[in-house]
Amino acid sequence: MRLILASNNPHKIEELRHLFAGTAVSFSGLSDWPALPEPPETQDTFAGNALQKARFVYERTGIMAVADDSGLVVDALGGQPGVRSKRWTPEATAQSNNRHLLSALDGITTRTARFVCAMAVVWSGGERVIEGYCEGSIAVALRGAGGFGYDPLFLPDARPGQTMAELSAADKNAISHRGQAFTHLPGLLAEISDT
Repeated sequence: MRLILASNNPHKIEELRHLFAGTAVSFSGLSDWPALPEPPETQDTFAGNALQKARFVYERTGIMAVADDSGLVVDALGGQPGVRSKRWTPEATAQSNNRHLLSALDGITTRTARFVCAMAVVWSGGERVIEGYCEGSIAVALRGAGGFGYDPLFLPDARPGQTMAELSAADKNAISHRGQAFTHLPGLLAEISDT
């Protein structure tokens, strides 16, 4: 089954290819569709943004579209960076966002947080949103060379003492917010194909 992931992020596409290795599901990203403009993300929730992106791609291609909107929610910061996780700082880079996060949490001892992923699927017969979560906390310094975004600062509860950036791709996918959401995709695709 062929799907378009409504993203230009090569890290997300690679994660999904790992998740679905050995299955009949194949993904292409927006880089394979150069005529498509970047989908908008103007909603104020992860689910709203994911649906907006998936609808945008499906309406322009007629091919089943999958989109996710993911981000970091930090309790001590009132849920920030939230839906603005990627663009939390003017530079909108992992380096600037991570520096800003460390600065914002300076002196704060309760650093609980979670990664949230809303995955939306839009096809000819309808649309669906599934959410996944990864609970954890924010480290006091960057650690690890893997992953992307806030991974070097996020300490998942499921892997005590390690940041997401210190985990193997398989281990990260097993516990990540995106992995939790996208784990439901094969069942959803089977349900869709039966209708």
